[in-house]
Amino acid sequence: MIAQTIQLALAPVFVLVAIGNIMNILSARLGRVVDRSRHLQNRHSNTQGAEHDAIVREIRLADNRIALIGRALLLLVCSGLCIGLTVALLFLEEFAHAGLQPFAAAVFILAIALLMAALLLFLKETREATAALRIPQDLLELDRTL
Repeated sequence: MIAQTIQLALAPVFVLVAIGNIMNILSARLGRVVDRSRHLQNRHSNTQGAEHDAIVREIRLADNRIALIGRALLLLVCSGLCIGLTVALLFLEEFAHAGLQPFAAAVFILAIALLMAALLLFLKETREATAALRIPQDLLELDRTL
């Protein structure tokens, strides 16, 4: 019976590994955004006019991206905790026969829902980053044939 419980607990553990990998990616992105925002903050007081406005727009974007990544990381941590709770409930069910399988299933579903919400925030953050990095049309000089 314990072998069966271990097999049953493997799927949630694989999800936990995936969550860890996504958290690693988000942490790296967060580090880059924070570094960029620090650079922009240093330039903020030394700019004027259109250049200053561009710095402020980019600082606002960086702030929003930091918030999105922070929320995504929070959801991933909560999802990971739910995965751990699911595994614990499966083992408690095995040893105590307390009828915890429906509760374990509900916690696992919650973990997957939290993971999906975090992935949606990740998608939103990457879309914002991509939009911010678009090259302005006037710099592309599309009217010229090269």
